[in-house]
Amino acid sequence: MTENPATGRLLHRSAVVCAQLLVVAAALWVLVRVLATLAVVVIPVALALLLAALLAPVVTWLARHHVPRALATAVVLVGGVAAVGAVLWFVVKTVVDSLPDLRTQLAGSYQELRGWLASIGVRPEQLDQVAAQAREWVAANQQSLASGAWNAFSTVGSVLTGLALAIFVLVFVLYDGERIWRFLTLPFRGSARRRVDLAGKRAFHDLTAFMYALIIVSAVDAVGIGIGLWVTGVPLVVPLATLVFLGGFVPMIGAFVTGLLAALVALVAEGPFTALLVVLIVIAVQQLEGNVLEPMITSKAVRLHPVAVILAIAVGVQQAGVIGALLAVPALSTIRAVAATLLEPEQAPGPGC
Repeated sequence: MTENPATGRLLHRSAVVCAQLLVVAAALWVLVRVLATLAVVVIPVALALLLAALLAPVVTWLARHHVPRALATAVVLVGGVAAVGAVLWFVVKTVVDSLPDLRTQLAGSYQELRGWLASIGVRPEQLDQVAAQAREWVAANQQSLASGAWNAFSTVGSVLTGLALAIFVLVFVLYDGERIWRFLTLPFRGSARRRVDLAGKRAFHDLTAFMYALIIVSAVDAVGIGIGLWVTGVPLVVPLATLVFLGGFVPMIGAFVTGLLAALVALVAEGPFTALLVVLIVIAVQQLEGNVLEPMITSKAVRLHPVAVILAIAVGVQQAGVIGALLAVPALSTIRAVAATLLEPEQAPGPGC
């Protein structure tokens, strides 16, 4: 029985492709392991680059209007820190000022909750039993809870180190990013250097577009949930909506968590029925944002398909939790921009180049 030459060529090509895929997979596996080992460095640098993508256009605009770049960098950084600090101060102050009223309303809401549970067949004794079991669980797990808190405090040094590194990288990327990038492209020559330079600039442009798209999505979350809180009569609408906006910078997770905080405030202030309405509002806004707005706006900004955006976030959450959700889409958009630039046909330089 003679072998078909076409079948042989197909098998040979398939074997070559499989071997190439195995090499790429092995390289990616090693890269992921190295990045995980150096997470205390990689994560601050990645966050600094995201912030630089957000702030660099403002610094560049000031520099073009004859503001010295060092002064522009300082103004943008100090202004950004002041703005975030003012927002957090407003949220904390408003919540603290409202605590006495919330504490007064808590007793009435608890009694309303008992009555509502009794109306659906849950006896008050059962609610008391659940509360007692919760207290017993906390008492029985005090040691493990304290251990977890101690473990969190034991990483304060690494957290401060990462914060300092992120600020250091952010300052120099904003002030001297062009020269840093030119230095990184020095090992390349000729057309390869032009391609690498173009790939890096396209990737940074996509990061900037991603950050501004994230602001739009977060604003939609804040406005949607804020309107829902206002309609249902929940107090602290503005600070809760502000928290939702800040939480929206963690895609598909942050706004949902801060929305549940709004539901907790609704439970304390207005009772279980209003809290249930707030939960439904949060879920509805999140469904609209997570399944429609987030993929559409983000995918348009970074030129990725909505399915790719959702899958990237899902993989990021599974691999690295919240930080994975934040960095997944920027990482994928960077890979796309670099790959598309390096693989596109070489164009001859124009007469003025």
